[in-house]
Amino acid sequence: MEFPRVTVDGIAEIEGGIVLIKRLAKPFRGYWALPGGHVKNKESVEDATVREVKEETGLDVEIKRLAGVYSDPKRNPDKIQRIAIVFSCRKKSGRLKGGDDAAEAKLFSRKEISGMKLAFDHNTILADYFKKRPRK
Repeated sequence: MEFPRVTVDGIAEIEGGIVLIKRLAKPFRGYWALPGGHVKNKESVEDATVREVKEETGLDVEIKRLAGVYSDPKRNPDKIQRIAIVFSCRKKSGRLKGGDDAAEAKLFSRKEISGMKLAFDHNTILADYFKKRPRK
């Protein structure tokens, strides 16, 4: 019997922009996405989020709040369901740069993101996030 895998994504909002990474790995190689990845055994989802954001963006972050849980079995194109726990994060330190399985990391405005086709269901995740945050 196959069980779903738990993943995390971090929404890091810095200077009014959202940090996205360009994926190096399949699926969605070359697409922009939120930084994130799989939760390791005996690792909390909060620690996994901080670790993944650091590995992929060079930024040290702290968790602000839970932004949502996404479990649509079709959110990932392969046969294994992935349940994503998404946190909004605040930058503590570091310099934005792509790392680990990210070709690059970059800040995008809300307007820029609205016209992009992001990996997985990250368009939905960010649309939900923006609904909760008024425009400035």
